[in-house]
Amino acid sequence: MCYDADSAPPAFSPATGTVAESAALTLSSGDGTEFAAFLARPDRPTGPGVLVLPDNRGLSDFYRETAVRLAEQGHPALALDYFGRTAGAAPQKRAPEFGELPNLLPHLLALTPDGLDADLTAAIGRLRATGAADVVALGFCFGGRQAFRAAAPRFGLAGVVGYYGYPDVLNGAPGPTQLAAGLTAPVLAFWGGADEHIPPATVAAFDAALTAADCPHEFMTSPRAPHNFFEQGAVEHSDAARTSWQRLLSFLAAPGRPRPA
Repeated sequence: MCYDADSAPPAFSPATGTVAESAALTLSSGDGTEFAAFLARPDRPTGPGVLVLPDNRGLSDFYRETAVRLAEQGHPALALDYFGRTAGAAPQKRAPEFGELPNLLPHLLALTPDGLDADLTAAIGRLRATGAADVVALGFCFGGRQAFRAAAPRFGLAGVVGYYGYPDVLNGAPGPTQLAAGLTAPVLAFWGGADEHIPPATVAAFDAALTAADCPHEFMTSPRAPHNFFEQGAVEHSDAARTSWQRLLSFLAAPGRPRPA
């Protein structure tokens, strides 16, 4: 579990524009499954669309607000939910239930790579329908893991960004480290140096796998930051959050461009 129900993303100042629209959507996957999403559009788009991939609780207010923050910076942003197949397309009705891991776990275990890929593909298509020629995936925790997976060419993304997405084998399923040979889109990854869930050796193995695959990537580690440091209430880690915001926006301006020395 990454963010609590009352968590909020940190704001980035200044905003470069205003939000023209923010609205809940119901999208249809390629297999006919309906799932929830949330779209925020800027008044004047100035950059690629952003597909926001939530943590393992699915679509929550944290990710709706994240989409709005991105739209304030000129990026059409769409956050999706993962659980249309098992819990329906109304995440607001199950928020209390999904706050407890025993209630959430059966839905998590029912997720499949094919189902996730179908939903991501449908969401990317909806973002492109807003006029976004390029799309970047941005994920947190479980969503960071999915963002790294989405660097595969079948998604056609301009880049992917993951905050503390576990990259190794999980419950027997290969992770981005094991899939690195098939990843091609530029990767930007943020890690907390004090993250108890993702050891430095796990990060290093992912780095080495991407290097071996010749996949362009940049890793940024905030030395004293924990898992979920990108959060408005984590005031003691506000510098790490702001630094990552700045690098994220630079990446969105030109995915894959080397960082200035």
